[in-house]
Amino acid sequence: MAHAVESPADTGLEFTTSELTGALGDSVTVLPLLVALGATTTVSLPHVLIGFGIFQIVWGVYYGLPLSVEPMKALIGLAIVGTLTYAELAAAGLLAGGVLLTVGQLGFVGRLQRVVGEPVIRGVQLAVALLLLEAAVDLSLDNLPIAVAGLAVVGLLALVGSRGASVLVVLGLGGVVAVATTGVPTPTVPTLAVFPAGPPSVSAAALEGTVAQLGMTIGNAAIATALLCGDLYDREIAADTLSTSMGITCLAAVPFGGVPMCHGSGGLAGKYAFGARTGGANVLLGVGYLALALVAAGAVLAAFPMAILGVLLVVVALELARAAFEPVSDARSLALVVAVGIVGLLVNVGVAFALGTVTVWVLSRRS
Repeated sequence: MAHAVESPADTGLEFTTSELTGALGDSVTVLPLLVALGATTTVSLPHVLIGFGIFQIVWGVYYGLPLSVEPMKALIGLAIVGTLTYAELAAAGLLAGGVLLTVGQLGFVGRLQRVVGEPVIRGVQLAVALLLLEAAVDLSLDNLPIAVAGLAVVGLLALVGSRGASVLVVLGLGGVVAVATTGVPTPTVPTLAVFPAGPPSVSAAALEGTVAQLGMTIGNAAIATALLCGDLYDREIAADTLSTSMGITCLAAVPFGGVPMCHGSGGLAGKYAFGARTGGANVLLGVGYLALALVAAGAVLAAFPMAILGVLLVVVALELARAAFEPVSDARSLALVVAVGIVGLLVNVGVAFALGTVTVWVLSRRS
């Protein structure tokens, strides 16, 4: 049975202080990852920010909810640590978009998640967290005193109950240092071009990354987000509908310099926790991303302190690892999560995903 993207009946938007703080809550993990991606790959950060700005607004208005639009963390994480080139990331984004659109239209999302198994999905999250943590240590060693100072700021703000704000504060401090080094950038509208950072390249790494990401996306961005829409906002939005809109997003954004994006449940929960109740939060955040794209010049990004970037990645990695372990409730699942995470760190995320899926299948047959 086909599942089209159906706009909810109630799409009222509000533009209040609560919607604004909710929007900022969603940017806590998005901006550090985008800055890290821009600093470590050939991606065009202004084009990436435009993609996020446009689709924050599109889906906020369409659904009337503060749905999160965030990076596909497995793919972005693999690109940051050098496992995927930008060309391979673009290819993986298009492949993931095509699969998500297809399975969403055919109503296959729930079936795919049952085949993979949640512990494997959580294990992939842990593997990406460990890879990001490894990259964070390398970047922090670039200037250890600055890294220590950044961690101290994060720690102090966390102690006073502002853990989320700490990431934005550290990111802001890094931005101030960069602007002080290069000067205030002149606002520039990015040029409209197809694949501005280079054409996609399909490879074994791109295929492995796509498979691993789809496991996370189906579980966390489609099914878990659909459940949260009901729990937090009393709205029924099918997981297959969310899969379809994520597929559209990737297929539309990647060719114009964007990166693979999804509707993360963590981002939706973050927006709710910070006060967002309507798609107005998305509109406000989208406008902010579009404004930031005008001044995200290459010189400013190149001057961003790598040690500060390392601190930001530490925070993101720890949050991703926490999310991986939080829903685990039994020893066997815990062992599988840890095993998939370690294999992903030491060998390859795609191999870890495949081995984990086979293990789940064998265990299910025995039971």
